[in-house]
Amino acid sequence: MTNQIYVNWGGHRVKLTWLPNKAMDIQKVTSVHGYCFYQGNILLVNVEGRGFSIPGGHVEKGESPEETFLREAYEEAYVEGNIQYLGAIEVNHEENPLFVESGKYPLIGYQLFYRMDIEKCHPFLRENETIARIWVEPEEVQYVISDHELSLLILKEAINVK
Repeated sequence: MTNQIYVNWGGHRVKLTWLPNKAMDIQKVTSVHGYCFYQGNILLVNVEGRGFSIPGGHVEKGESPEETFLREAYEEAYVEGNIQYLGAIEVNHEENPLFVESGKYPLIGYQLFYRMDIEKCHPFLRENETIARIWVEPEEVQYVISDHELSLLILKEAINVK
């Protein structure tokens, strides 16, 4: 599996490159995501209208990427735990003819990825944007997740973390 792909996001051609363990300029981080492990299974959440994916979201002003991921994991899945940085996906719009310079995202930005070992699993209350939380065996994730193939490469990295 290659560490670089092209995706079509809402008609935009975007190049994604997986960069394991790469340190990032926090100013260019647009979102954080993570694989959460609990009793040998992976946590997936169903954000309304998007299907099943791993918890994550946008960095809010004043938050570190780590704080963002911990917040998102709690808001979307009601879990808490220890996290470890895995790497980043570079999101590159240089070949995107529809890119808007004054838009929400930078020409080149980064999505950071973490592994969480869940220590506390709280009742799932559906108070935020997620409508379901499920536990999936690692080898079954590829059949459930609604994401690009780099997500499976990152899953392998998360599984291999000691």
